[in-house]
Amino acid sequence: MISVAEASERILARIEVLTAEAVATGNAAGRVLSESVEAPIDSPPWNNSSMDGYAARSSDISRIPVSLRVIEEIAAGRFPSRGIEEGEAMRVMTGAPVPPGADTVIRREDTDDGRDTVSITNDRDVQKNIRRKGEDFSAGDLLFEAGEEIGIAHTGALASAGIRTVNVHRKPKVALISSGDELVELEQFVPELATKKIVSSNSVTLSALVRDAGGEPIDRGIAHDDRASIREKLEIARESDLIVTTAGISVGDHDHVRGALEDIGGKIDFWKVRMRPGAPLAFGEIDGTPWIGMSGNPVSAMVTFEVFVRPVIRRMLGHRMLFPATIPARVGSAIKLAAPLMHFLRVVISRNSDAEFVAHLAGSQSSSVITAMARSNALLILPGDRLEIAEGEIHRALPIGSGLFATDRLVLT
Repeated sequence: MISVAEASERILARIEVLTAEAVATGNAAGRVLSESVEAPIDSPPWNNSSMDGYAARSSDISRIPVSLRVIEEIAAGRFPSRGIEEGEAMRVMTGAPVPPGADTVIRREDTDDGRDTVSITNDRDVQKNIRRKGEDFSAGDLLFEAGEEIGIAHTGALASAGIRTVNVHRKPKVALISSGDELVELEQFVPELATKKIVSSNSVTLSALVRDAGGEPIDRGIAHDDRASIREKLEIARESDLIVTTAGISVGDHDHVRGALEDIGGKIDFWKVRMRPGAPLAFGEIDGTPWIGMSGNPVSAMVTFEVFVRPVIRRMLGHRMLFPATIPARVGSAIKLAAPLMHFLRVVISRNSDAEFVAHLAGSQSSSVITAMARSNALLILPGDRLEIAEGEIHRALPIGSGLFATDRLVLT
């Protein structure tokens, strides 16, 4: 049995970034660039006005008020017929090109809004309100480096540069296999089966978690509790980028994953981890495809996914930051542990009056209570060196989901 830290290191040491594919810029948010991107054009492509107003020369606005002759009106999408000269102005709209010779746009509110001549009554905008050509970037500039995650703003910058597609690391195809004769798929469940079968909730939750992490889940269904059935599922799954199995990795008479894996030439790196929930955790590979075997218990599966599988998917995608940053949290009430293992407790974290994070148990910590996982927004990490944790102690917590920093109002101060 190895530590959580060692298990994480040994798994990630065997994971490689996936190859590249081209995706449409509009679909690239959340992906990681496989190569750097240079700007093919200037942005803005020409000097343009950031206000509705009048383009003029600052040398003509040395005294206020001043009247200038309006020689043209330029709407966005139109271009001036010529530049302006001494004593002239052009009426311009926001985004419209600024004519040659102009170094100032006076906002409309500081004029009488004249059409033939305009009276300027305030000089606060002298040499202002012009977005200069190439102000954002120029042709040949490095926009984004390889390895950078594309955010929403990145897609806007790429679009403004006229870049329709980008090369990113492809999404890993993650094969999911559940096992157990007691299981039935959600689509096949009817109330009459409630006394004989249980729904394979892992098929639902793990598929959702894989998508949330950025991968493409491939549900290979439920294997029977026999070696041949599991072997058949693994054979099909070996063409994916990552194989994740749930159940069948303990030491019971019907735990056949290890034997089935060895039957098809799979190699096992480790088999058990000092943690709760999720101690039955295995890692290995089949023909170079990494395999992670998790407990069939739904809570254990979700916890071990967050600790071990999500970072694997993120590395395959090319991310540099693989883990959520843990945060310090005070224990809201005393906790007694049953075993000297590293624990990941389902908690709800909130802030106290001193703006500190405080963790309260989200409910029963029994690994069969999935509703506590649904209510939690973090996993409180207890190292397991002591079985009794006092109220007020500070320990690290691993955020999960999107609820930890959510609030019902906008806090500005």
